Amino acid sequence: MEKLTSSNLKGNWATLLLATDSEGRLDLARLSDEMDVLIASSPDGIYSNGTACEFYSQSMEEFVTISEMLASKCTAAGVAFQIGVSHPCAQTSLERLRLVTPLKPGAIQVILPDWFPVSDDEAVVFLSEMERNADGIPLVLYNPPHAKRVLKPEGWQMLKRKVPSLTGVKVFDENCSEEWYGQMRANSDDISVFVPGHHLATGVKNGASGAYSNVACLNPTAAQKWYDMICSDMESALELESRIRKFMSECIDPFIVEMHYPNHACDRFMALAGGWADVGSRLRWPYRSIPEKYVPEIRKRAHDIIPEFI
Repeated sequence: MEKLTSSNLKGNWATLLLATDSEGRLDLARLSDEMDVLIASSPDGIYSNGTACEFYSQSMEEFVTISEMLASKCTAAGVAFQIGVSHPCAQTSLERLRLVTPLKPGAIQVILPDWFPVSDDEAVVFLSEMERNADGIPLVLYNPPHAKRVLKPEGWQMLKRKVPSLTGVKVFDENCSEEWYGQMRANSDDISVFVPGHHLATGVKNGASGAYSNVACLNPTAAQKWYDMICSDMESALELESRIRKFMSECIDPFIVEMHYPNHACDRFMALAGGWADVGSRLRWPYRSIPEKYVPEIRKRAHDIIPEFI
């Protein structure tokens, strides 16, 4: 597919969730069905092997199987796709990257090595080696708040100067902080900045390019329609965002803040609540999963707050 650049890497990108059976084994039939639904939602793109795909838990064989299936389906359908090669171990990330470059994704997502926080020089050394092995495919840096090294916007520009193929970043926008967005605009030359999915309208209004969307986990078709609304009717899109954020704050955040489930348990749980894909209800060991008993209540609340998504 066409290589992604800072000018065409934008919009609503749907995340692929790891599809598993009741024992936590990769379920290829469920995975195939999930990909078909995501493609049918006509997203701006699909990406694999992010946190919701539990990239850290995949064997190399599973990683290759997932990547090849996504590449085959997206290429046939003409849908843009990215493959994440992230892993806490830099050597494993590099091995994954070498395995998927023949699949020609539009970009390759990476995280910084994650056992011990890297220095600026170490981050450059890591990304430069990934760039040298990427066969010209652009890189996107996934730098979430729980990373060992969380970069400020000026850090992106420092890396961009050293690693020209760094095309985009996926980051947290400090809850839509005006100060953060000012720093973002000052440091996003030739870099596509993706913000949290439930902040997408505010992000685009303030100069961001798109989102690797958590709300697409609830309903990928509705998430794409919302982005289309952002492009055509920002006022209405911001009103819908206010209700999406209300839903997230009242219905999803308590699972993390009060009940201490991991963040990516919420992605899988929202897919259950949305009812659009049967990917299984449980994260892989040892992470705790949100029990299915909460689904009816949250589905009702979603219907009340954001009926566009249910």
